[in-house]
Amino acid sequence: MLSCPICQDALSAVDNGVACPAGHRFDRARQGYLNLLPVQHKNSRDPGDNAAMVEARRRFLEGGHYAPLALRLAELAAAQAPERWLDIGCGEGYYTAQLAEALPQAEAEGYALDISREAIKRACKRAPQLEWLVASMARVPLADASCQLLASVFSPLDWREARRLLAPGGGLLRMGPSREHLLELRQKLYDEVRDYDDQKHLELIPEGMRLAHSETLRFALPLASAEARADLLAMTPHGWRASVERRNAVIAAPFEVTVAIRYDWIEKL
Repeated sequence: MLSCPICQDALSAVDNGVACPAGHRFDRARQGYLNLLPVQHKNSRDPGDNAAMVEARRRFLEGGHYAPLALRLAELAAAQAPERWLDIGCGEGYYTAQLAEALPQAEAEGYALDISREAIKRACKRAPQLEWLVASMARVPLADASCQLLASVFSPLDWREARRLLAPGGGLLRMGPSREHLLELRQKLYDEVRDYDDQKHLELIPEGMRLAHSETLRFALPLASAEARADLLAMTPHGWRASVERRNAVIAAPFEVTVAIRYDWIEKL
């Protein structure tokens, strides 16, 4: 199932890690994850989210603010009943843990990866039964046609890799923002709020895949605490795009935002 990120040959368990026939070996970290991101595939010393960003997202999500989003994601995934699944770009594992509950290991073999070592170090504590990987989303160390379900939650996506990883009849469960998402927050941060087409990603669906289902979940989210407002800023691009003055103003006073998230199920034919 796992493949070597250097030569793409199959990886097998050896001692406290994995190795391929060519002798490339990867040891398992004490937290339980495998680091399958070779130095030559990194674009920086520690790619992905740093510890501060990961902690902000962990606090916000564990506060239950996005719990309805995770619940619906898990319901949609469970309806597909995959034999093997992968959360691609799993972050600190909040949504992955919900998927693991909906897709128990006795029924479905689960994997999760992120390029951020800081994120995976925290994520693997949530569901030790999964195989947690530090790896590149552009070079996923899993075999061709090995998954019936890929989950992509608020994450960039390499469509060619998605098509390669999926078995025929499997699909990509994509969860991302619609144009209404956090609109009130964006209005507070910018003089001009850019509109965007929340269907634009559908133009990127490669040949051999098709959109089979789409839905949007909306609700109003009160942001009563300064910590929640600060953490929401820190876990979105708005935390560094907006001015310091605007960010401070957002943190200073309670307000309510619209959460509007789109779910797409995109099948491989």
